[in-house]
Amino acid sequence: MTYCLALKLDEGLICLSDTRTNAGVDNISKYKKMFTWNVPGERVICMMTAGNLAVTQAVMSLLQENIDNPKEGIDTLYTAPSMFRVAEIVADAMRVVMGQYGAGLAAAGESAASTIIVAGQRVGGRQRLFLVYSAGNFIEAGDDTPFFQIGENKYGKPILDRVIEPATPLATGIVAALLSMDSTLRSNLSVGMPLDLAVMEADTFQFDQQRRIDENDAGYRNLSNAWSEAIRASFDDMVKFSV
Repeated sequence: MTYCLALKLDEGLICLSDTRTNAGVDNISKYKKMFTWNVPGERVICMMTAGNLAVTQAVMSLLQENIDNPKEGIDTLYTAPSMFRVAEIVADAMRVVMGQYGAGLAAAGESAASTIIVAGQRVGGRQRLFLVYSAGNFIEAGDDTPFFQIGENKYGKPILDRVIEPATPLATGIVAALLSMDSTLRSNLSVGMPLDLAVMEADTFQFDQQRRIDENDAGYRNLSNAWSEAIRASFDDMVKFSV
């Protein structure tokens, strides 16, 4: 399992993913689920994956192969004229990979279901956030729900519903994303550290932050502990209400 989330705020885009993949309690591995591309001053792209690992790795490899070995008439992540076209390219790659492996996985009783979050901005365009499904169709985040989650999303959704809106400051969004992940880590063993964080400030076309957060990260540990203490204190205050 996995948990990835992305926020589209007026001030920028925030992407956060865990790195745990497991096929049972005795078969736990770590795999990167966040992939990034950047042409400074021209475009910045971040993707996160969930679902069948073989499928999502094949999609990422196909996207990179087309960049490394460009062919005439075929758009790549680096030549796409818009973020909408980037989403179409990812969707096309998903359909190709599903066409190659989907039937075989189904015959073996394995799920090929996969999802990919696509976030980024190209010069001349606005920042955009898409969610690509296994069938190659996709949706875009809007002002009503300016975030996407994939994987084990139920534990981390309440704080996003309560806090996140387009006008939320970028710094606040980073804290909300980390606390959403922290809630998931505490409630589900199939999601695990280290975490990958990418922050893209609007109209800069670069990564303002791009780092890995591990178990020994003091800032994250302090944030997690403070959140736990705040919840306990708030809960204690609730006893004064009669329901």
